[in-house]
Amino acid sequence: MNVIKNVRIGCVWLVVICMVMSPTSQAAITCGTVTSYILPCLTYARNGGAIPQACCSGVRNFSTAGKTTADRRAACACLKQFAGAGASTFKYAAGIPAKCGVNIPYKIDPSTDCTKVA
Repeated sequence: MNVIKNVRIGCVWLVVICMVMSPTSQAAITCGTVTSYILPCLTYARNGGAIPQACCSGVRNFSTAGKTTADRRAACACLKQFAGAGASTFKYAAGIPAKCGVNIPYKIDPSTDCTKVA
């Protein structure tokens, strides 16, 4: 039964990736890159509990990858789509940066206006 749930979650994740793969205003960071950083966080984003060390490492790497405003806005858009596509499934996503001791300049939430990220 867990295998079926994991396959469903994997399918949702692939749909999210496909939805956000369009280029965003000259950003060097891509949704594929963002995905590679946050992939270890999926179980926590869905179930809560203890955050895996690999998740926090990915979030730290993610936070330093956004070198420019365009990068940060692109990453924000990717995370916004992620949070919106699985709002009930990924209910713990917004708290991941704080739990990992990482500060990102926006909330991982479908209502975030990524155009205002500096």
